[in-house]
Amino acid sequence: MQRKAQPKHMRIEDHTPDKYPWFIRLYGVLSIVSGGLQIVATVLATLRIIKLVQDGFDLSQLEAKGHASITTLAIAIVLVIVSTILAVMFFVLGIRLLMNKHHKAATLCHAMILLEAIDLVCRFMLAGLEADLIAPTVNMLILFALEAYSDPALRAERHKKFREQKLADKEAQEAGTLGRDATGKGYITLNFFNVFWVFVICCVLGLILEIIWHMVVVEPGVYQDRAGLLYGPFSPIYGFGAVFMTVALNRYYRSNPIIVFLVAAVIGSAFEYFVSWFLETAFGIVAWDYSGTFLNINGRVNFMFFCIWGVLGLAWVRYLLPIMLKVVNIIPWNWRYGVTAVCAALMLVDGGLTLAAFDCWYERMAGSMDYEHCSAIVAFCNDNYDNEFMANRFQSMTMNTDNASRA
Repeated sequence: MQRKAQPKHMRIEDHTPDKYPWFIRLYGVLSIVSGGLQIVATVLATLRIIKLVQDGFDLSQLEAKGHASITTLAIAIVLVIVSTILAVMFFVLGIRLLMNKHHKAATLCHAMILLEAIDLVCRFMLAGLEADLIAPTVNMLILFALEAYSDPALRAERHKKFREQKLADKEAQEAGTLGRDATGKGYITLNFFNVFWVFVICCVLGLILEIIWHMVVVEPGVYQDRAGLLYGPFSPIYGFGAVFMTVALNRYYRSNPIIVFLVAAVIGSAFEYFVSWFLETAFGIVAWDYSGTFLNINGRVNFMFFCIWGVLGLAWVRYLLPIMLKVVNIIPWNWRYGVTAVCAALMLVDGGLTLAAFDCWYERMAGSMDYEHCSAIVAFCNDNYDNEFMANRFQSMTMNTDNASRA
């Protein structure tokens, strides 16, 4: 007896991943081509570094020129290495897209987004706000979109589970469990919604704590604005620190308090060191200096703030995170995604504009600002965020352009 063929709508192939649309496959072809072009660009960058060495970047002169020259060369080398890796990964990504490999493409995008961020930071630190930043920025945006499209869980939500998810969100909010990790492996679900609001809330809480610390301990009775962005009561170092701690400790929130304390202290101190190094190397900005204090490292971190980061992390994971979920869940369940998207866009603009204002501040202080041939964003920053505005807004920061690593 012959077996009847299954109807098309009953076949197993219905459960296979969706084929990429033509424009994503076209992007795959462009990725393969761009990979080759990036290899060429990497070769040119290598030749540029060789020329810099021939023109005076030898070891004997580096010591005379100071730390900034050594840092500049180191950043340029990192940029070449990252660009080379990205070139290969773009080539592989293009092949994955043409072969319709959703999961592997999404995994590859994760790594490439991180490398593009490193590429962007290196270019910014070497040349400031220049046209070279456009390509890695556009690449990051495309990779974010491609990752979201390729992620199997996100595609399933788009195609089959959107209404069910909304209903589950409504029921969870009514039960007071919205945002909790349903698998029980961690305290909260590490999705964009939760992580973003962890960042925002801790930006605000961190700023409040820092202002109080300054008024009580550093200069009793003296108010100083400690904000880290142009607009809003935000201090991003605390927001990012809380995000890193939440991601690292989400599965271990019930662990030994000493372990939680030490992990939070290491994460917070390491990020504080990086931020201090980045500000000084990219803009010559010193936002804090712990030189002369107990167990300080280059004046960027010390033992006391190592302990403070540990206490803050322990308090956050054990006590404040549940409160945060309750506060965030005040947002109506059917508004949560729209409100979060709008707030995330505003925060992104605020952060990008702040970096642009820092760059213009540096150019003016260094005497290298080209007022006649500057871009629209530079002209906007010069008109609205002059030196007096920047010094008043970022009262804890001082600038010495000689410490920057600009090439």
